[in-house]
Amino acid sequence: MIYIDTSAFYAIFDGDDADHPRAQKIWTRLIESQEDIVCNNYVLLETDALFQNRFGIGAITDLQKVIPLIQIDWITSEHHRLATAALLSSTLRSLSLVDCSSFETMRRLGIEKVFAFDNHFRRQGFGLVA
Repeated sequence: MIYIDTSAFYAIFDGDDADHPRAQKIWTRLIESQEDIVCNNYVLLETDALFQNRFGIGAITDLQKVIPLIQIDWITSEHHRLATAALLSSTLRSLSLVDCSSFETMRRLGIEKVFAFDNHFRRQGFGLVA
């Protein structure tokens, strides 16, 4: 299983992003190898908001076309509590609740690798897909 972060979705869809060519190659490889790709609903919410803000509502339609290829882990109140506790105990100003929810999801599901362009995952001990 590979976890996918908002930063990867953004790099895949934004042709002007510096990581776009690499993201496209990784995405194609993951899909062709039928890798199990996972994210949680907080990542999807963050991605939708980012796409709408940067590209307009039409980008949400494009994003919805790839959602069936992804397994969505739904954050429960307990998962939210754990992510919030991790956020509040962190000293990193740039760390978000969505990041912490992703770390919680990955640990709970035993996922060790992430498709992301966010170094917070590496700092948490996860491997980045290259």
